[in-house]
Amino acid sequence: MRVLIVEDDLQLGDGLLHGLRAAGFAADWVRDGTAADRSLLAESFSVVVLDLGLPGIDGRDLLQRLRARGDRTPVLVLTSRDAVEDRIAGLDGGADDYLVKPVAIAELAARLRALARRAAGEAAPILTIGALQIDPAAHSVCWHGTAVELGTREFAVLEELARNAGRVLSREQLESRLYEWDRALESNAIEVHVHHLRRKLAPELIRTIRGVGYLMPRAPGEV
Repeated sequence: MRVLIVEDDLQLGDGLLHGLRAAGFAADWVRDGTAADRSLLAESFSVVVLDLGLPGIDGRDLLQRLRARGDRTPVLVLTSRDAVEDRIAGLDGGADDYLVKPVAIAELAARLRALARRAAGEAAPILTIGALQIDPAAHSVCWHGTAVELGTREFAVLEELARNAGRVLSREQLESRLYEWDRALESNAIEVHVHHLRRKLAPELIRTIRGVGYLMPRAPGEV
């Protein structure tokens, strides 16, 4: 799951970046609202962590821009503004959640996972596709009731395909959703991860749609 952090405080931004990466997120960090606006126009993120007091475009103005152009990316406001009026203004202005600094990374990660679930129309915290069960919080996978050990990137690819079960995702879409800007990426990285997932789980779990991308069937009977 890819996260954009918008935070101008260097120490806090760096802490959020490394904390969320350690929690399994693909996290990127920008330090002003203008850079955030450009990033959100150019790339796809699962969720945004947004400070309000930003140089360039203010956090509230950035949020209004997003919603005005129909961008439904879930936004969690993370700010030092703790007055009830500020919370109301943030939520009514288009934010999906509101947290006051300081925040524990574990709570922030849980809230981001919940926002991503709601955005995908999912209620249960466990993703279930046929005999496949994925627990994003625990980073665990079961196949026919048996735990399967996956690498961090393998897990990320599997989770993204499962969240989009029934839809074809291209290699470029998977790369954009799972890899940070500063992460060196081999040209065949996605193909390698898919190969390992088929070997560890089942060859038929992930289908290759020639010239298009990869598909995880949605109906349990198809897996």
